[in-house]
Amino acid sequence: MPPITLKSAREIALMRKAGLVVWEAHQAAAALVKPGVTTAEIDAAIENVFAQHEAISLFKGYPGEIPFPAVTCVSVNEEVVHGMPGSRQLVEGDIVSLDTGCKVGGWCGDAAVTHPVGTVSPQAAKLLEVTQGALQIAIEQLPKKRRWSEVALEMQEYVEAADFSVVTEFVGHGIGREMHEAPQVPNYYSKRFAKDGDFPIRTGLVLAVEPMVNAGKREAKITKDHWTVVTCDGSLSAHFEHTLALTSDGVEILTGPPT
Repeated sequence: MPPITLKSAREIALMRKAGLVVWEAHQAAAALVKPGVTTAEIDAAIENVFAQHEAISLFKGYPGEIPFPAVTCVSVNEEVVHGMPGSRQLVEGDIVSLDTGCKVGGWCGDAAVTHPVGTVSPQAAKLLEVTQGALQIAIEQLPKKRRWSEVALEMQEYVEAADFSVVTEFVGHGIGREMHEAPQVPNYYSKRFAKDGDFPIRTGLVLAVEPMVNAGKREAKITKDHWTVVTCDGSLSAHFEHTLALTSDGVEILTGPPT
């Protein structure tokens, strides 16, 4: 496993600047989420916030079979992650996951939120509540545990107790000067990770923690556009993420609101 770079208090403060821009972008996007709006309009609002702050998108142009074309991953209903914005209009009852990140002054911030569109089904509402709850468990347990696998196990048990499943193909990550740094940060426990990938929780650790939870089975697949990931069984999926720093005072949510 590549070495994990712990961040100083000064570096965490610089990352907070990027995190605040990500937070502001999410507020602009949230104000648009309603029936009739297109996913491209939501992406444009986020891109506008980045432009106002001279922030560099972490997603647009990200390399792949085709470079990612937008600053935001917009994933609707059974889309788990990496949905590409376009002409699709949101409709009443949808859920829409918005994932975005930017770099400010050489430091990164990354966050995701899943929104209900109008009134959603009880199952969809519960899915959002549980997925956000899994992220909250990570925030609360990070200062209390010795190793990440202990946190991940609690997240998984919480999700499965609600009869949902944790996506295992995609995980969180360390973050700092680059969006993806060591370590990999799964939202579930496995013996293989505990043996080969687990890491100690220490002051200065900065992680993008991002549970993705399916209402049905955990399996997901990439569609023919080379980016959009969907549930194999067509069930709904939700995604919440914050960039979290463990400081001597506890966890700081770097992509949270101004304090």
